Amino acid sequence: MQKIVNKYFDFLKSALDNFDRYELERVVDLLFLARENNKTVYVFGNGGSGLTASHFVSDIGKSASFQKDKRFKVICLNDNTSMITAYANDVSYEDVFVEQLKNFLCDGDVVIGFSSSGNSPNVIKAIEFANQNGGITVGFTGMQGGRLKEIAKYSINANVKDMQVSEDFHLIILHLIMRIINEKDLKDQK
Repeated sequence: MQKIVNKYFDFLKSALDNFDRYELERVVDLLFLARENNKTVYVFGNGGSGLTASHFVSDIGKSASFQKDKRFKVICLNDNTSMITAYANDVSYEDVFVEQLKNFLCDGDVVIGFSSSGNSPNVIKAIEFANQNGGITVGFTGMQGGRLKEIAKYSINANVKDMQVSEDFHLIILHLIMRIINEKDLKDQK
């Protein structure tokens, strides 16, 4: 059992030690800019990545916004089950995110796709739409990043060949983003 535990932790440590911190700064700056300009942040993913997207909404929409004059407008596109299942049934599962963006996306909104493989067709399709329609795109990926890393304007890549470690990495980075936002806001209040 210890061999499995050590290998898992080694993968996670490697991902954290080797990721591009400059990209993290750029994504945090992008979120601050979205908040300042009253832009909406749309997030989405499938499975565990979908749960991370939901978690992102809670941490940024509540924990990084509560009792502040300026708040983040953040929406998770995979949280509306009836919308997802309607598009999946009537159109295709590849369209469940892009069709929602077609309803809401405005120029300068931030669109964040989570995909540990970097190749989820519904995430790719939504990011491509956002790129073509004034959205500012971010990809949270694992593995080598796949197509999502190639097409997103900004990329946070775990760069580890393990799905669960990639998802853990994304959640850690999400918590770090929330902490950076809160500490910067506290500093700015002084």
